[in-house]
Amino acid sequence: MRNCSLTFAQLPAPPADNLQEQLYQSIRADLLAGRYAPGQALKIRDLARQWGTSAMPVRTALQRLVAEGALEGEPQRSLRVPPMTRERYEQLLPVRLALEGLAVELAVPRLGPEDLECLRHCVAAMQNAVQQGSVAQYLDQNSHFHLHLYQRCANPLLLRMIDSLWLQVGPFFNRLFSEADLSLRLNQFHAEVLAALERGDATAARQALEQDLRYFGHYLLGLLALEEQTRL
Repeated sequence: MRNCSLTFAQLPAPPADNLQEQLYQSIRADLLAGRYAPGQALKIRDLARQWGTSAMPVRTALQRLVAEGALEGEPQRSLRVPPMTRERYEQLLPVRLALEGLAVELAVPRLGPEDLECLRHCVAAMQNAVQQGSVAQYLDQNSHFHLHLYQRCANPLLLRMIDSLWLQVGPFFNRLFSEADLSLRLNQFHAEVLAALERGDATAARQALEQDLRYFGHYLLGLLALEEQTRL
């Protein structure tokens, strides 16, 4: 079976042949998978201690992510994941719908048996994560499902654009676990996408994927609106 742990950083990425590159790829993958929360600080000193290195390669790796819009802050101080606002998410959502929907439609005729096996594994693992209430496992498998599927679209320009969007929205996915009743629907749309993929129905797969993005996007917008009201 093909590797289900693919990330956009492999489309293509320079070989991780030095520490700075390894740091960059590792933090980038964590952002894509939602392992950092919006507003969370990334302290250069802490990361250097974790990796057993000096501050220089950490700072360089983080500054590359600042240039990509994935982090914000001052070069000599702690950087952070940008907080999400309702206005910003309202701008991101329709672009995600257009680009990710297109990627799925293009990918369907290019999927092989190993791809489908990988995607089935992701859906099953997500269901298990929902039942166990494991946020980390769900977010890992969610990113693997989407990124593996999008990669089969065979359009590098489209993938780079989706990559940029995921670096911005990935950290916000943690909020999907903020209410227990919502978690029951977290995997429903993935199952519908998978069923359409197995039928080879590109139109239905795109519609199911867009329904997934739209449903949870509107939920997250509601959370942001509520947060704005409480700050007034």
